[in-house]
Amino acid sequence: QVQLVESGGGVVQAGGSLRLSCAASGSIFSINRMAWYRQAPGKQREFVAAITSGSSTNYADSVKGRFTISRNNAKNTVYLQMNSLKPEDTSVYYCRAYGSSWTSAWGQGTQVTVSS
Repeated sequence: QVQLVESGGGVVQAGGSLRLSCAASGSIFSINRMAWYRQAPGKQREFVAAITSGSSTNYADSVKGRFTISRNNAKNTVYLQMNSLKPEDTSVYYCRAYGSSWTSAWGQGTQVTVSS
């Protein structure tokens, strides 16, 4: 099993930046891919970005060019660098890990609030 803990959220003004972290523990050797999602109040959870074990990345169109996902294998941590933040980026951000035949449970999430 893999456990995930997200951190790094906060309140920032529009145009500002934040870096989120997702620390993994447990059976981390079996992780193939990790992804960030977000959920705004009253909306469905949506995909934000993902990174594979080979460091291939993909992004939602709404964050391309502003967000960057990266990983530090030595620290078993995935990051989401968020620049040029907009009020519509306000959400609870979650990470998730994927193996070849399993998907991790959701972490507790971290709140990001962007003020206009």
